[in-house]
Amino acid sequence: MIWKRSHFVLIISQTDKKMNKTVLITGASSGFGLAVANTLKNNGYNVIGTSRNPEKYQNKVSFKLIQLDLDNEQSIQSFSQLLLKETQTVDVLINNAGYMLKGLAEETPIEIGKKQFETNFWGTVELTNQILPIFRKQKSGKIITVSSFVGLIGHPNISFYSASKHALEGYFKSLRFELSQFNVKVAMVEPQYFKTNLGPNSIQSSTGIADYDDFRKKVIIYTDKSIADAPQPDAVLDKIVKLVEDKKPKFSNPIGKGTSIILTLQRLAYTTFEKSVLGMIAKSK
Repeated sequence: MIWKRSHFVLIISQTDKKMNKTVLITGASSGFGLAVANTLKNNGYNVIGTSRNPEKYQNKVSFKLIQLDLDNEQSIQSFSQLLLKETQTVDVLINNAGYMLKGLAEETPIEIGKKQFETNFWGTVELTNQILPIFRKQKSGKIITVSSFVGLIGHPNISFYSASKHALEGYFKSLRFELSQFNVKVAMVEPQYFKTNLGPNSIQSSTGIADYDDFRKKVIIYTDKSIADAPQPDAVLDKIVKLVEDKKPKFSNPIGKGTSIILTLQRLAYTTFEKSVLGMIAKSK
């Protein structure tokens, strides 16, 4: 009976600590971002999400939504003022918002590629910069950014998407050093393909160069099949929740079947890795 009582008190104490912690997550009005937000809310955290159109979704969610458009610098600049009306502290920032641009590198117009970077890279960086003063003042905080496994290995047909994720990896790798003096932790989540709204909401570049016709047809089949056959994102959700609670999170957190083997092949036997990818594309029909 004494153990049960002390155990009960411990549970209340842990829940109270979580309720005092505020988690800000971008792109939280639908899809995977909504799933993360709901899970953390149910786990006792004070969750604040962002959406391009919060008025459209606010009555459908149990947490506060604030307007944010990562493509709009004015929206990002005004976001911090809206945030401070809701809370004076932020314990965890989860950078989740972004989209996938499909298309072969040479066939993708540069202006479309720049838009991919404006959202996935520059929008994420500018939003993070809005939160850093809060973290520095608190002398604590955590930044978890949803990157991609292709930000570690690269992949055909998503060259600009892959490049934007590579850029995030390099930026936050450097930022982790700079923020350590303020007790601010920085971590990346690098999922393989999982069933989220990333694939269905992706944008396909339509510019065609005849020399690529055969390869393009096969690589699109291969990419679409990889997304269609992907597992549910439970493992990614679990990893993010663990990183939120981890006092000393690792920087890089690849998720998916065979990630360690693939990374080892890329590092130690790149030709083998390359032949394997091209071989699977060649067989796609």
